[in-house]
Amino acid sequence: MSGPPAAPVGLTPEAVANLRKLVASRDTPQGTVTRARILLLAHEGKSNAEISRLVGVSERTVRKWRGRAGDGSPKQLKDAPRSGRPSRVSAVDRCVIKSLACVPVPDILCRTRWGYETIQRTAKEVYGVKLSVSEIGRILRDADIRPHLHAMWLHSPDPDIYTKAALVCAVYELAKNGATVLSMDEKTGIQALSRRYETRPCAPGRLIRVEYEYRRHGTTTLMACFNVGTGAVHHRLGPTRTAADTVAFLEEVALLYPKGPVYIVWDNLNTHKDGPDERWTQFNARHGNRFHFIFTPIHASWMNQVECWFSILERRVLRGASYTSVDQLTDALNRFIALWNSDEKHPFKWNFRGMTNPEHSRYAA
Repeated sequence: MSGPPAAPVGLTPEAVANLRKLVASRDTPQGTVTRARILLLAHEGKSNAEISRLVGVSERTVRKWRGRAGDGSPKQLKDAPRSGRPSRVSAVDRCVIKSLACVPVPDILCRTRWGYETIQRTAKEVYGVKLSVSEIGRILRDADIRPHLHAMWLHSPDPDIYTKAALVCAVYELAKNGATVLSMDEKTGIQALSRRYETRPCAPGRLIRVEYEYRRHGTTTLMACFNVGTGAVHHRLGPTRTAADTVAFLEEVALLYPKGPVYIVWDNLNTHKDGPDERWTQFNARHGNRFHFIFTPIHASWMNQVECWFSILERRVLRGASYTSVDQLTDALNRFIALWNSDEKHPFKWNFRGMTNPEHSRYAA
């Protein structure tokens, strides 16, 4: 027997598509899959008894979810809120805990961060709110407030930050049209460190173990130009980072890109400025004034795309590594950069979501 006919469930094509995706997904909880199948079968006109046999649930369950069909959206497949025991914590007490966690810790407490116990004691002494540490933890977790953690940020004091940012972004856009745009910076003091004991490989349930103690064997400095349009990197390694070193490196870049305008994006390092000897004015005169130097805003060198590439280099070659000499470190850096240029180079999908105004840039297309 197929059972008596049931009231039809009319779902929109979008709702049917969503339900089918839920059923097909391996990440969907089994209970949600069952409810989605009930609604899809009901949409096809199956009776409650037939759906009960096909899905393996009682007819009562089928009637329950058929009645909650609505538009068939995934959110309607969740259990309805249960009544449960009324909360013993008033809304005012919750607000006291959350507001207390969001203000600086008073100096009298001799702490830099709030802890649950400190919040508990302060709330009791100042506001007369008596709650357990576990309850305070639940209140703050529900509000996604984590006073014991912090994130670093750097404020740019540059009054022209958005004007300069717009200029940098406009120059990056030129790279999409074939212009030579190079993001340049130096990574100084790269240390050749050898671990006192050998690094132990990972195993099931155990991370790679790197010896804490190390020996220093000298440093090297990396100068790099990242081609924003192609991802190619030109570099130079050496013991120092002087103005003369920087000029010599840019002379190599000039030979690498002998024709047309070249846009150099870099930060406000002292060697990047003209200086009393007018190093960059003279450099440009030697190369037909085809080099354009664009400075990132003060304390905003993160706008320099080569920093993204430096991050890749740090993770791939330097972090947790062991080098017994500068020569060994230099060889590892050279081999990585050669591999990058031959097999892995690519432009970055880089975006700046701050305020920009194309009128600020004389390079705007």
